[in-house]
This record gives sequence, C-alpha cells and structure tokens, in this order.
Amino acid sequence: MNGLNLFNLSGKVGIVTGGGRGIGRTLALALADAGADVVIADVLIHQGEEVVQEIKQKGKNSLFIQVDLSQKIEIEKMVSETTKHFGRIDILINNAAINIFSPAEEFTLEAWNKVLSINLTGVFLCAQAVGKVMIEQRKGKIINIASVGGMTGTYRKAVAYDSSKAGVINLTRSLAVEWGKYNINVNAIAPGMIETDLTRKRLEDKEFCDYFVKRVPLGKIGQPDYLVGPVIFLSSEASNWMTGQTIVLDGGQTLLDLTP
Repeated sequence: MNGLNLFNLSGKVGIVTGGGRGIGRTLALALADAGADVVIADVLIHQGEEVVQEIKQKGKNSLFIQVDLSQKIEIEKMVSETTKHFGRIDILINNAAINIFSPAEEFTLEAWNKVLSINLTGVFLCAQAVGKVMIEQRKGKIINIASVGGMTGTYRKAVAYDSSKAGVINLTRSLAVEWGKYNINVNAIAPGMIETDLTRKRLEDKEFCDYFVKRVPLGKIGQPDYLVGPVIFLSSEASNWMTGQTIVLDGGQTLLDLTP
C-alpha cells in the first residue's frame, strides 16, 4: 500500500466525544478531512450541530447525538444510533472531559465523583459499548485523550483531573491487552496545556501562563491542531502494529517535570 494511502480514512466511521468545541471539534474536522464520516457526541446541542454542518460542507456524512457521558444508557443509545445510521464504527476518540479546581484538602466528594464520572468512567463505558461493535467487526481503533497531568501530577488544584487521566492511561493499556486478539488497537495521547475555550481564561492570567511556558522546552502553549497528526496516525492503517501506548504531546514539558 502507498505510504500516503495508509492515512486515508475513506469509508471509515468515527465517533468523537466532546466533539462540539475545542480539541474535539478540531479532531472531528480532521477525521472528515482524512475521509471519514463522523458522529459528534456532546451535551452541547448548538455547537455539536454546527460541527456536523461543517463536516457536511466537506462532503462527508455526519450525525449529532446528544450524550451525557456519565449515563450508561445514553452511551449505549449513542452506539445504537451510530450503527443504525452508518452500519459500523471504526474509530472512537474519547475526548470529552471536565475539570474542577480546588485544593486537595478541600476537594468535595461530589466534585471528585463528577470529574471521575466523565473523565474515567465515561471513557470506559464508551470504550466498552463501542468495543462490542468492534469485536464483532474484528477491527477498530480507540484513541483516548489523556493528559500529562496523568503522568506527573502537573496541574495545581486538579487532584481529580490528574487522577482520572492517570486512570485513562492505564485503562488504555488494559483494553489493549484484552482486545488485541480482536484486532482492536487502543492507544492514548497525553497532551500538555492546550489553549481551548475551557483553558483560555486561565491562560489569560499572565502569571499562570508564564509558569507553564517556562516548563515547556519548545516555549509555547499547545494548540488543538497539534493533536491532528497523531490522531490521524492512530486512526489509520499506519498504526496497525501499535497498541497500548501513550503518545506524549507536550512540547517537552514532561522532560523537565521528570528531571530531578
């Protein structure tokens, strides 16, 4: 097969959770650019439907499904509607996540459970529901968006977020081991600080922004489109011999975080 054709996603169907904005929107559009039809799964109706229209303008088919990822029944409905509409699921990008900032000693159980229900339990439930389809197909690609916070405890006052992302990294390994026999590749990407609608307010704080930039050897905050190349690789035939891995995409930040 021609090298460039390895990255062609024509005929593939992908689901992107949290696809209505930020990183999810960028990745959904990138899948469409690579040839895939894309399901946008989000709680945000207006934003999600806007992305669907953008994808259709690219000549690809797209569907918006409103989903609360803390609810197993809604996730199962998402998978059912996708297979009913497209007949298959080739790619799942578990992108949706939330964060609540609070000192660890003040972090409430309610806040902890809320973050874990989306960031870790929701990722598992999506992978489980989509995995059943991929097992029948004997093929599939699952990409979990983790974080360097799950590797080094990077983010101040984000004990639940960092813990959930550490769980995502190990969940990725566990699913890769268990589902390799079904030809399902399960990998993760661990970004550093990425500028999105959710992080922009914090990055407007010069002291906070400078704190992060100084910890990044490449000297800048990440952008959502920095994830496009790795995600297309992991979604495509080019990554067929790769599973259970976490690609760190942080401008070198963890090199300093892990240096004594």
